[in-house]
Amino acid sequence: MGSYIELNDTLQLTTAQGFPKELVLAKHLKKPFRAEQFKGKVFTFENKPNMRIYHPAPIRCFLVHNINEKWLYWGHCQIIEQTIHANTKTTSGKFIITKIYSQEHQHNMSKYKVDPGKEFFHD
Repeated sequence: MGSYIELNDTLQLTTAQGFPKELVLAKHLKKPFRAEQFKGKVFTFENKPNMRIYHPAPIRCFLVHNINEKWLYWGHCQIIEQTIHANTKTTSGKFIITKIYSQEHQHNMSKYKVDPGKEFFHD
């Protein structure tokens, strides 16, 4: 007998699951965000499908906004708390933002790092 738990290095969230509302691409393109702007702020996520274990702090996870199944890479985060809900087979937790990508890096990650069909940028 066994169990299935995923090990993830990417916290990929929809807005409904808890992607930070403060991170808005249009604002980032006008005036790039910096990780220091989010220092001391703890974000939460919930109802992430499947039972998962994220790399815990101080190891980084990639922070990705899932927008209509397209992945927009924002930078790095650290998972500071996580809970596996066996009854619903979901995962929730808390994280901090540790790095925000430059616009060029964000563009490249969101275009080349993802599986085919999940590219956020097309040019």
